[in-house]
Amino acid sequence: MNHRRLPPKGEFRYRHPIEVRYADTDALGHVNNAVYLSYFEAARAGYYVALMGTPFGTGEDAERHTFLIAEAHINYRAPAYFGEPLVAECRVAWLGHSSFGVEYRVVSEGSPIAPARLIADGETTQVMYDIKADRVTRVPPDLADRIAEYEGGPIAPRS
Repeated sequence: MNHRRLPPKGEFRYRHPIEVRYADTDALGHVNNAVYLSYFEAARAGYYVALMGTPFGTGEDAERHTFLIAEAHINYRAPAYFGEPLVAECRVAWLGHSSFGVEYRVVSEGSPIAPARLIADGETTQVMYDIKADRVTRVPPDLADRIAEYEGGPIAPRS
């Protein structure tokens, strides 16, 4: 049975440049599969700064806007190589009461190293968490509003 998902379509408003370091590669000379979660994380962190104006875990909203990664999926589409400039794109795909989904695409826009292509895509599920109460909490309305404003409209509920 094939569970491979189709790549996400449409616009990604947030784009984060990724420099492939030698340490990102494995013995076969391409980016190691585990590194893509770090690329997703870099895009997610940059998205949060674009959204909130401050890095995640800082400022007045640090405790109110804490979330944990509950689930991650990656689809590997093509290898990427040391020195190849990549872009990690992300967007909020759905919004629930206490969680939200972020979709990602990692693309090469072409270089002397390799042609333009889709490298990987995936999704993570973030769960809002209250550190002081040590429990899952609701997505704060102001965070949901900022996401909708940044994405250019209301965010669909989880399907």
